[in-house]
Amino acid sequence: MREHIVPTDTDLPQIRRLAARDDSQAVLGLYERAADFVLLETGSAPSGTTVDEFFTDCPPGGDLAASCKLGMFMPDGELVAIADLAFGYPETDDAYLGLLLFAPQKRGLGLGRIFLEHIEAIAKTRNAKRLLIAVLDKNTRGRTFWEREGFHLIRSFSGFEIGRKTHTVHRMWRSL
Repeated sequence: MREHIVPTDTDLPQIRRLAARDDSQAVLGLYERAADFVLLETGSAPSGTTVDEFFTDCPPGGDLAASCKLGMFMPDGELVAIADLAFGYPETDDAYLGLLLFAPQKRGLGLGRIFLEHIEAIAKTRNAKRLLIAVLDKNTRGRTFWEREGFHLIRSFSGFEIGRKTHTVHRMWRSL
């Protein structure tokens, strides 16, 4: 019979805001481990520029100072996921999740749901009415995750250029 282990707070991942001056090396390490997604998205290997763009990117008309660059850390201090949450796009009372990226060995373990719940809590404290995401057509595993989490397709955009790649992107939403 398998023993049931109840996790303690020290077993759970910690989620906190990231700062470029303190966390750039850890973010670069995560991007390097998750190079499969970066190559899918941009057609290029991750680099320092990828990290710079993470810390400086914001949706059109968005306020970078109001956005949240978040990291999920395992109890041993390893950064295993990052998220980029912005506000006021495309509508003023929307929250927009521009990126949710996990290290490959941490995908499919239920950590995405934990991170998403944290992100939604932040969005609710900012009085956002809905959370929007955009998922690449070629990221079928990602789209399956978002649909399982209750996100619905609003619209698809063809000819969306990211780096050296051109994509069809699906904008999806869920109310908060």
